[in-house]
Amino acid sequence: MSLWGLVSKMPPEKLQRLYVDFPQHLRHLLGDWLENQPWEFLVGSDAFCCNMASALLSATVQRLQASAGEQGEGSTILQHISTLESIYQRDPLKLVATFRHILQGEKKAIMEQFRHLPMPFHWKQEELKFNTVLQRLQHRVGETCLLRKALQPGAEGGQVSLHSLTETPANGTGPSEALATFLQETVGELEAAQALVLKRIQIWKRQQQLAGNGAPFEESLAPLQERCESLVDIYSQLQQEVGAAGGELEPKTQAALISRLDEVLRTLITSSFLVEKQPPQVLKTQTKFQAGVRFLLGLRFLAAPAKPLMVRADMVTEKQARELSMPQGPGAGAESTGEIINNTVSLENSIPGNCCSALFKNLLLKKIKRCERKGTESVTEEKCAVLFSTSFTLSPNKLPIQLQALSLPLVVIVHGNQDNNAKATILWDNAFSEMDRVPFVVAERVPWEKMCETLNLKFMAEVGTNRGLLPEHFLFLAQKIFTDNSLSMEAFQHRSVSWSQFNKEILLGRGFTFWQWFDGVLDLTKRCLRSYWSDRLIIGFISKQYVTSLLLNEPDGTFLLRFSDSEIGGITIAHVIRGQDGSPQIENIQPFSAKDLSIRSLGDRIRDLAQLRNLYPKKPKDEAFRSHYKPEQMGKDGRGYVPATIKMTVERPQVFPPHSHSIPSYPALPREESVNVLPAFQEPHLQMPPNLSQMSLPFDQPHPQGLLPCQPQEHAVSSPEPLLCSDVTMAEESCLRQSVGGFPQGTWVREDMLPPLLPPTEQDLTKLLLEGQGGSEGGSLGAQPLLQPSRYGQSGISMSHLDLRANPTW
Repeated sequence: MSLWGLVSKMPPEKLQRLYVDFPQHLRHLLGDWLENQPWEFLVGSDAFCCNMASALLSATVQRLQASAGEQGEGSTILQHISTLESIYQRDPLKLVATFRHILQGEKKAIMEQFRHLPMPFHWKQEELKFNTVLQRLQHRVGETCLLRKALQPGAEGGQVSLHSLTETPANGTGPSEALATFLQETVGELEAAQALVLKRIQIWKRQQQLAGNGAPFEESLAPLQERCESLVDIYSQLQQEVGAAGGELEPKTQAALISRLDEVLRTLITSSFLVEKQPPQVLKTQTKFQAGVRFLLGLRFLAAPAKPLMVRADMVTEKQARELSMPQGPGAGAESTGEIINNTVSLENSIPGNCCSALFKNLLLKKIKRCERKGTESVTEEKCAVLFSTSFTLSPNKLPIQLQALSLPLVVIVHGNQDNNAKATILWDNAFSEMDRVPFVVAERVPWEKMCETLNLKFMAEVGTNRGLLPEHFLFLAQKIFTDNSLSMEAFQHRSVSWSQFNKEILLGRGFTFWQWFDGVLDLTKRCLRSYWSDRLIIGFISKQYVTSLLLNEPDGTFLLRFSDSEIGGITIAHVIRGQDGSPQIENIQPFSAKDLSIRSLGDRIRDLAQLRNLYPKKPKDEAFRSHYKPEQMGKDGRGYVPATIKMTVERPQVFPPHSHSIPSYPALPREESVNVLPAFQEPHLQMPPNLSQMSLPFDQPHPQGLLPCQPQEHAVSSPEPLLCSDVTMAEESCLRQSVGGFPQGTWVREDMLPPLLPPTEQDLTKLLLEGQGGSEGGSLGAQPLLQPSRYGQSGISMSHLDLRANPTW
């Protein structure tokens, strides 16, 4: 969304004070065109700013006339436009200042009402800033050339009109000193433009890393390549000017300018060698993989090499990666910590693709040399990387250039059962590492709200759904990871979660860590339950005690779906039945694994159970799950056989009379046991409250008398081998389009009430993006919260913007 898209939604009277020097109705004619012009970055009154202001005045008049014609405005509007043109024609810079004031006021008003600026606006401003800096550089190079020619012997005095530069200053310096100063300022502006490009490259690398967790990512390197090549062109022109001005410059001054220019070029070249296709971040030995690098300036400096330039791939440890990041780090001869097969490929120019790249198609890590680990660190916490390197000589000065690019950190495993813990290491590093860090240092503790953003992003990307996690889900996850009985989101707002809590400490009463359990849910949902989740038929992340409270006062046959709390990768059905005395019972059917659902789908299992009638709160099951039922075959098949069908049944446990206050255990009772709520038990946390804010049921309280305690069991991590679920052939797109109301109004927060979730650390990227746009260059926008639409659509909730106090409607 553009800046104007938000401005147009605000009350017009709130912005009237901004349009004193420029009529408000004409501002509406300009629309979002206004914010796409470099008003913010034309600060000053030099020749460049005056020329740009005149061009922008002409463009503004043309835009107003075209918009007035399209909207059928009368001659009065055209007369206003003509009057404005005559006013600002005498001083175009006044128009620039007027529009800058209007835009700054609109941004301030948007921040007050919406608390954020649109992300596309930030990126457009960054692009405008670089383009303005580049145009100024080109203008300065042209002025430098004219000034140098004016100082040459025999030059006619009236040939060049640069009096402000050539006239003798008050301090006694002459035209030669003015030329030296002018060249030094121009080289300084080139260095500033280079800093903008290097920052943009770092942001691209960080976005590439966040994409490993599922964040949206614009992979194209073409805009960055264009920026690098434009700066090389400016470098070449300035180098020629410095060389041609040798007679007017002191030898020491000329040498200093040449040295600065060479450093700009060297930094641009070494920074433009990037890993375009990252190797897998969880890498198994004896398994083929691919990777690719790209040299953004290869077409400029490797047009016709005498022999192909070879790029080599080597495995390096975290310690070696740190040494490489130092200014005097080791060269290309760094010892490899693993044996990689097929690790050399030529760097080739592709004219049709306008790129210079090398693609490793058949890499294979034969073996890995483990390092000495720190403390209790396991092999799945040991990070390493692939180093891509090559070298060439830059003509005509025979300048040796060493190109090196380090991949994202990866974890090497030798067995499939290490995959789960390795993915945890990578997820944590991708989400919470900082730009320009020492490899591969990452925080040990992070804010819980950042963890929520990461889990939501990973869930949507891994499952392939546009339905993210809801506040109630985050509350359950917080209770689980912190082993905390609090029922208020506010209790977790300022908490931080450690790496140990995430994937080292075993959950209370279980045989697995938080991540191992969550990854099992990811795997199950991705393989068998995507369409159910996308239709909001699965509540999923909810405790058994909370289920009891939700279903306690519901009619017989009401059910809901939740992920098993005691098993990895299981989903169970909790439903209401009535005892012989009419008292409610909440039964939890034994969890279904991916293997179970590959035999018979979840929808068909629900259809099989006649005791299931309504999906909580009151939706008939056939209405909710009809699109997930597999059509039943009638009659004989093509071979003449009568079809046989597997049906699911659930055995009812023995029901005891109401005077019994204890429930004995049964050998045949499923792992997710029945809960018999006796009418004589009057604990308030087992009564269904009218709204959630009245409920005080803890997450993992001791079981009161009359409830059968859950017996903890140890379970292995679910097998990574994919299973074909019987519902994967369904038309899931039609399911995604259906709106199924699985939650009651007033109990679960509607998704249209929630802001879209932002990718983690995107605010940090924006802060870097906008850094330096303030001060003398038009004012800083600051690091603002962003409105970033996800490529998956609406994405649950942004914990960065969420008021974590309990919803008053609960």
